[in-house]
Amino acid sequence: MCGIAGIISPNAKNHSGQIQKMTNALIHRGPDSGHHEFFENAALGHRRLSIIDHSETGKQPMFSNTGNECIVLNGEIYGFQDLKKKFSDYPYRGTSDTELILAMYQKSGTKLLNELPGMFAFAIWDEEKQELFCARDRFGEKPFYYATGRNGEFIFASEIKAILASGLVDPKINQEALYHFLQYGYVSAFQSIYSNIFTLPPAHFLIYSQGKVSVERYYEIPKTDLNISLSEAKEEFTTLLKKAVQKQLIADVEVGSFLSGGLDSSTIVAMANEFKDKQTTISFGYSGEDSELKFAEEIARKYKTNHIEIYENRGNIANELLKISPFFDEPFADMSFIPQFKICEAAARHLKVVLSGDAGDELFGGYNFYQVENQLRNHFSYHNALVKFGLKQFGKFRKTSYLTKENIAHKNILDFHQHQVRNYFNKSEIQYLGIASAYHQNYSFKANPDSLNDIMRTDIEKYVPGNMLVKSDRMAMANSLEVRTPFLDKDFAEFCIQLPENLKINTENDKIILREAMGKYWTETIRNRQKQGFGSSVEDWFEEKSLIDLADDLLQNKSSPIFDFINFKETQKFLNKGKQHWNLLQLAIWAENAKPQNP
Repeated sequence: MCGIAGIISPNAKNHSGQIQKMTNALIHRGPDSGHHEFFENAALGHRRLSIIDHSETGKQPMFSNTGNECIVLNGEIYGFQDLKKKFSDYPYRGTSDTELILAMYQKSGTKLLNELPGMFAFAIWDEEKQELFCARDRFGEKPFYYATGRNGEFIFASEIKAILASGLVDPKINQEALYHFLQYGYVSAFQSIYSNIFTLPPAHFLIYSQGKVSVERYYEIPKTDLNISLSEAKEEFTTLLKKAVQKQLIADVEVGSFLSGGLDSSTIVAMANEFKDKQTTISFGYSGEDSELKFAEEIARKYKTNHIEIYENRGNIANELLKISPFFDEPFADMSFIPQFKICEAAARHLKVVLSGDAGDELFGGYNFYQVENQLRNHFSYHNALVKFGLKQFGKFRKTSYLTKENIAHKNILDFHQHQVRNYFNKSEIQYLGIASAYHQNYSFKANPDSLNDIMRTDIEKYVPGNMLVKSDRMAMANSLEVRTPFLDKDFAEFCIQLPENLKINTENDKIILREAMGKYWTETIRNRQKQGFGSSVEDWFEEKSLIDLADDLLQNKSSPIFDFINFKETQKFLNKGKQHWNLLQLAIWAENAKPQNP
């Protein structure tokens, strides 16, 4: 895992100071070493966290055998040893996965992306073509940002802070991204918080040539469901997951696993046990809260892991926010990022690489609101039938807790999902705050508004890269730790995405395929437990005086930078010690650190 940066500009060596500042800003992503290479019109920089090929042959920026191409890579190409056999005519000088991409580029050009597995963000400078080729992995595990400098330079980096460190860009607030944050608590995976700094979306590549940028999608998630029986699905599920975990255990350092005691992390630990005699597992919990540590300990005992349990008193939340928030570069309101930072901090004392169970809920149907949406769908179907036949009464239709006036006001379950699930502010509230520019994201498919599977697909394209993987990447990299996500292995994820709904969720159970295929690998307690999630609530945290004091300092002061782009008077109406208050506080902390221009 690493940090990458570059400046494409005539007389690129004149930018040696800027490229140094950029890589210095990324030192947390790669503390082991840093290097730069210069062409006449390109400067490339790299910070290295050594995972595979610790020797000089693994150093980046890395030149091809001809010297014409030079690459900087952030990520891991799983199963690269087998793929190297297909490109065996290239004269490899080392054992790194980075060199494989150079071999593939020489043979296939941009089409290499059709075959390239793993998590990655990379840039290749082609000296002969005077062209930069950049790409990002299919699900958005690794970040990539770019901008145009004030003198026309093309600038790219793993994080926004590195682009700003160049001193070549004066950031301006993006009103659409601000709207998205106020609604969902994170910035869309298809844009950045700045109108003049851009993100390369997941599953896209970029070409910069002759002063022009072109961006294209190279991959789309599967849009249709499989016709498959439960017995067939269980067998294929297990086979593909074992292959995914086996590939992601390859490293020249020890690979451990996060273990929360939930179904997903317990599954990853069980699969890793198939290939490792002794693995290290890491669990984290706060004292005084409903902890999952007892469940994690059960799995650790079952698989005889080297189990490290981090159990601590909660610190000063305000101080932790001020310490951790700057690693995001953008406003971010998912409150679980603090414990995520803590467990990564603890893991980094013992390991460089850990496996995570992220994305299981989206792939297998694990969230409680999927259950609600499954029930609501029955209501919408019934209601539409009544309307069709001109009936005005619901008759004996049974009222249940999810059939609230607010919920049934939506047109369908997709509309409910987009406007009720994980929302902080609604449209009118955002407009009261002074933001009118809504962002309309273009997905790679048109969702069926009555399909739970399409709602899960939407989450995989929207929530997973915009929230979950941002949190995972930034909190891990803040601690110089690499996190790998076996559930997002291309073959395994595609299979799960295409599984029919009835193998994921019904009125009684969630994660049906996971329970059926993996239940025998868990303990009885794990098999029977319900999803727990993060133990604290925003309301609990606002009981702490230091957090209230911080919120008051930033949100009740008209001169705070946040009020350069939202309305002070309207903001005061939402300081309710709830999720809206929390959202505004995260925005205020970001604004205090960033102080962006408001165009």
